[in-house]
This record gives sequence, structure tokens and C-alpha cells, in this order.
Amino acid sequence: MVRPQQQLHPQREPAATRPAATVLLLRDSAQGIEVLMTRRSLTASFAPGAYVFPGGGIDALDAASHGQALRRSTQSDLHLTQAIAAIRESFEELGVLLAYRADQRMATAQDIALLDRRQPFAAQCTAQGLKLAADQVYVLAHWITDRDLPKRFDVPFLVARMPEDQTPVADESEQFEPVWVRPADALKRHEAGDFFIIFPTIRTLQRLTPFANVQAVLDACAVNDEPLWTSCPRAGWLAGKEERYMEHEAPYGELALTSPDGQVVHHLDWQSDHPVALLKNVQRLTAPNPGVMTGPGTNTYWVGDPHSGYIVIDPGPADPGHLDKIWRATSGQIRMIVCTHSHLDHSPGAKPLQALCQGASHGLPPVLGLPSASTANAQSQFTPDRSLAHGEILKVGEHSLKVLHTPGHAANHLCLALLEDGLLFSGDHVLNGSTTVINPPDGG
Repeated sequence: MVRPQQQLHPQREPAATRPAATVLLLRDSAQGIEVLMTRRSLTASFAPGAYVFPGGGIDALDAASHGQALRRSTQSDLHLTQAIAAIRESFEELGVLLAYRADQRMATAQDIALLDRRQPFAAQCTAQGLKLAADQVYVLAHWITDRDLPKRFDVPFLVARMPEDQTPVADESEQFEPVWVRPADALKRHEAGDFFIIFPTIRTLQRLTPFANVQAVLDACAVNDEPLWTSCPRAGWLAGKEERYMEHEAPYGELALTSPDGQVVHHLDWQSDHPVALLKNVQRLTAPNPGVMTGPGTNTYWVGDPHSGYIVIDPGPADPGHLDKIWRATSGQIRMIVCTHSHLDHSPGAKPLQALCQGASHGLPPVLGLPSASTANAQSQFTPDRSLAHGEILKVGEHSLKVLHTPGHAANHLCLALLEDGLLFSGDHVLNGSTTVINPPDGG
């Protein structure tokens, strides 16, 4: 857990979430699955003008209507309440009714004609002898609105098969222009700029695209009767544009570190011109050595502050410009230089960076790490000023790095754990979006 005093931005409390439910009404077509979407009012307080799935807030009456619905044995009370809310909202907004008649057939257009969308829903269904078909509504996903937005919802995205012989009719107040669309086509239209959809809708449609038919979706949801995924996205800036990410995507972790309360302020672009602050006591500078093995470049980190001085981790290649930027950004207050391993993109800059500190009042910073093993490639030779021991603690001020010997990528590979803030500097053991290289005999 990061110490609060090391966070880059003042703490802020995200807006509270409101319980809601939305339902993807699906049908099969000759071209594949189609989903029912409608356009929100242009004056809506949330996502105005966006194409969405029908849904809305959960009412107290939804939880009180369990006795008026059929449920699966595996359906929790919470999921039943959510299903009832989604059934009610799809009726109020689109005139679609997921309910059983007394003869166990699904409600028809004639049954719907006897109901008033503006009057209490469950009571009307009971009066007409209709039982809500909550047993046909499954949980697909669980979305929590991003922390940066002023209006937030905690909402399951439910799925159900569209009843036959029913035609959606928008209420023309909250929802407009109901349309059946294939998920892939909705995404293409959005990219073309004529079908505005928001991030959770985009990602949900992407997840639907591989399914061959409606039954396959329902079967997948029925396996555990729990969401197939849960997400509260985070946003940052990339190439001058605001971008959002889910938990499984690499930028999410960096955004959680730099902006835990959801502030959309962090720039995710790899920077070789200037350091990027990740915390007040952690900065990163990417060396200008992009390639197949280095990705955007080797990441150099330094830990510490102007009062404690800094531990530099992985100075990278012997690139004078890169090393000069490190030296200037730290004001030369470098107390130690640590190499996680001996490869050419991580360790050659150590001695030249040390030389830049010549004449510093605190003396030359030692170059630390583990020497190359006898199995190392001839181009990956490294001899530190002092060898580090597994479990050793390197300390500057109030910042402690625990040394962890982690052979695998290289025999002399180390990771460093920043104990006070729960961070791991993993060298080349955890790479950006790909697996590491294990190259025997030195790796393995």
C-alpha cells in the first residue's frame, strides 16, 4: 500500500455509486447475434445521445417484488432484484415485457397493450396474471462507473433472449430510435462516428462478438450464475487523447498507482526526454533504445527524494544523453546505482553514470548487483563494485529496497521491493504486455 504522503495528487473522494441494472436483449439472425440498443435523450444527465441498452436505477419496489417473479435455484436475491429492475426498465422504456402468462407462454403484444408504462409495474402484472420471467435473465458483466465521473452507477449488464412477437417501441422521453444491430456493426459504426457509445458498452460489445448465437451467450452466463467480468475502468492520457482501460490492461496499474482516486491527469506516453513521476519518491525515464527486445526502451527508475538522495535502478545502455538526463533530474544526488541484471540494455550505463558523480560531496555512488555468471553471454558481462545478497535492504532516507535474487531471465537477475509502498521493480521478469525471454544456459 502506497504511503499517502508519497501520492502525487491530493486525495479526493469519488462520487458515490447508485445501484442500477441494464439488460441486453438478444436475438438470432442469419448474420449472427443482434442486440437491441436505443439512443438516450440529448438532454440526459448521463451519456446524452449515446446508444445504450435499456436500463435504469433499481427501485425499492424491485426488491419487494420477488414473489411476483420466477427465479432459477442458483439466482441470488441480489441478482433477482437486478433482473426485476431490468425487466421493469425494458418495459417502461421500450414496451418489451419479459413475463409469463398463466398458460406459461411468454407475454404477447396483446398482454402488453393492457398495461400502462407510467403506472406501477409489478402490481399491473399481478392484476393481469403475469409472472416476471427473471429466470430468463442472466448476469453477463458487472460495471462500476469510472471514478472520475460526477455521476456513477454500480450496474450489472444482464442478458435475455428477446421474446418473440414483441416489437420495441421507445418511450420518446428517455429512449429514442430502438435499433437491432450486430455487435461488430455497432462497433464499426461507432468508429465511423455515427453511432456514439460509451466505454462499457464498447467493451461489452467486443466481448459479445465471438459468440455464435444467443444460446451460447446464455450458456456461458449460466455456468456460475455470476458476472463473466467485473470492471471499474480508469482513464489517462495517451498521444494527446483521453483513453480508458480495464483491470487486465497494462496501463490500468500505472493509473491506479499515480491517480488512485480517478483523477484524469496522468500521461501514459513513454518518455525519453524527461522523467515521469509515478510517486513523489519514484520516477521513470525510458532510454531511447526501442527494439524487438526492449519494446519502447529500457526503463530507468530512481527511488528517493531531494533530502535522502536517490537509488538509481537500471541506468540502461551507455547512452550519454540518457545518463545526463538521469544525473540532472537527480541533481547528481545519487547514492547507489543498482542493476537488476547484466544484459546490454540494463547495465552498461552504470559505470558512466557513476563517473558523472565524480566530485560529489557524498562520494561516488557504488554500482551494485550480482556479477555475471559463467554462463553469461560475452556481451553481457557485469562486475559490480559490491555483490548484493538475497534479502539485503538498501536504504535512502525513509525508502527501503529489499533485494530479491530471481534467476530466470538471467542467472544474476534481481528484483527490488520498495517495502514502504508495496512496489516491485521487476527488471525483465515482468514485461509490458508480453512474456520474458528465458535463454539457456544463463536464463532458466
